[in-house]
Amino acid sequence: MRGTRSGWLVAALAGAVVSAPGTALAQGMWPEIDRRAAAVMDSVVAWRRDFHQHPELSNRETRTSGIVAAHLRRLGLEVRTGLARTGVVGVLRGGKPGPVVALRADMDALPVAEAVDLPFASRVRTTYNGQDVGVMHACGHDMHTAILMGVAEVLAGMKRDLPGTVVFLFQPAEEGPPPGEDGGAPVMIREGALDNPAPSAIFGLHVFSGFAVGRIQYHPGALMASSDNLRIVVHGVGSHGALPWRGVDPIVVASQIVLGLQSIVSRQLDATVAPAVITLGTIHGGTRFNIIPDSVEMLGTIRAFDQAMRMDIHERIRRTAQSIAQSAGATADVQIDLGNGVTYNDPTLTERMLPTLRRVAGDSMVSLGPATTTAEDFSAYQARIPGIFFFVGVTPAGQDMAAAPANHSPRFFADEGALPVGVRALAHLAVDYLAGGAAAPVSVPPRRR
Repeated sequence: MRGTRSGWLVAALAGAVVSAPGTALAQGMWPEIDRRAAAVMDSVVAWRRDFHQHPELSNRETRTSGIVAAHLRRLGLEVRTGLARTGVVGVLRGGKPGPVVALRADMDALPVAEAVDLPFASRVRTTYNGQDVGVMHACGHDMHTAILMGVAEVLAGMKRDLPGTVVFLFQPAEEGPPPGEDGGAPVMIREGALDNPAPSAIFGLHVFSGFAVGRIQYHPGALMASSDNLRIVVHGVGSHGALPWRGVDPIVVASQIVLGLQSIVSRQLDATVAPAVITLGTIHGGTRFNIIPDSVEMLGTIRAFDQAMRMDIHERIRRTAQSIAQSAGATADVQIDLGNGVTYNDPTLTERMLPTLRRVAGDSMVSLGPATTTAEDFSAYQARIPGIFFFVGVTPAGQDMAAAPANHSPRFFADEGALPVGVRALAHLAVDYLAGGAAAPVSVPPRRR
C-alpha cells in the first residue's frame, strides 16, 4: 500500500517539478497572498460566526452549502453542487499553465448542545436518531469552511498569475452520515469530485484543541488511525435467573468476549509495528434482574495505523468471539463495517511542503506532532492522490493546554486567531505546489510508527 502511494507521488511530481523559475514565481506571489488574506479576514470571521450560530448535521448542510456555492459563483469559479447530497466543488483555473491541486474543508456539525457563552453560540435543536438534540460546531468545521472560502477569494483575486488549477472541495458528512445513509468523502469521490480536472495532490487542515492558537502540527506517514465499527450479537438460551443451567447465559459469554478481545492488542499483535485499539462502547441485553436473556448486543470501534494489521485484527476478533461463544454452547454473530482508512501523509510530499508551513506560521510555531487514534475521512482522498493533512491549534495562549475542552465537547472553544494562519497556510501551499515546490528543501525527522 505504501509503495503504491510512492508511485502516485512520482506521477504527481511529474506535473510540478521543482525548478528555479517556478520557485521564483511563487516567491513573487507570497506578499500578495498575505495582503489579500489580511483584506478578507473580516469576512472570514463573519462567515465563521454565521456558520457557528447556524450549524447543520451531516448530510443536512443545505444552508451552509448554499452560502458557499453563492460565494464561489461571485468569485467567477466553475461550481458544481449536490455532490454527496450537499457537497460543493469550485474550480479556479489560473491564467498560466500548470498542475492541479485540491483543497478541502468539511461543513457538518455534531449533535451536541453548546455550553460555551458566545454572542454567536448555537441554539439550534433538531431530531437525530429519534432524539431531540442540540446542534453545535463542536469540532471546528465552521472554521474550516470559512477558511477555505477565504482562500478561494484570495486565489481568485490572483487568477491571472496562478500557474495551474485549484479545486475547492466543500464536503458534507465528515462526522459520518446518519444511519441508513451514505455520505462524506467516499461519496464525493464516487460522484466525481476528483475528476475533470483531476488533482495531483490535496491539502487539508483541522483546528484542534490542546495546543496554542496558530501552532501547526504535522506528522509524515500515518497521522490518524483507521476507524471501523464493530457489532457482536451473542445468542444464548434464555431461562430463569435462578436456573442458569437450564439455558446458556449470553451475558456471561459476552463478558468473556470483552476480556478476550483485549488480549488481541496486548498479546497477539506486534507492538513494534504500530499501535491499535479495540473498544466496546455499549452492551445491551436483558429486561429484568431475574431473567437470563436470549441475546446480548455489543457495539464498538477498531482503530489501527497499518492496513495489514487492520485486516488481521478483524479476523482475530471474529475468531475470538465465535470461539468463546462456541465453548459455552452459544453463538456469536460478528459484523465489522469498514469506516475511514488511515490518514496517511506522504512523507516525500510532506518534506517538500514543510518550508511553506514554517514560512506561514514561523519556525517556532511548527512542530512534529504524534499520531492520533482519532480518524478522518480525508483518508479517502489520500487513497487516490498524495495529500497532507495537518492540525492548527485553537486554544488561547496562557491557558492550560491539557485542561482545554477537547474537540466534540459541548465546551469546545476555538480562538479565531487561528483563522489567518489557516487561510495563509492553504493559500501558500496551493501556490507553492502549483509553482513547483517550496523555496528550499528541508529534512524531516523519521516517521513515527
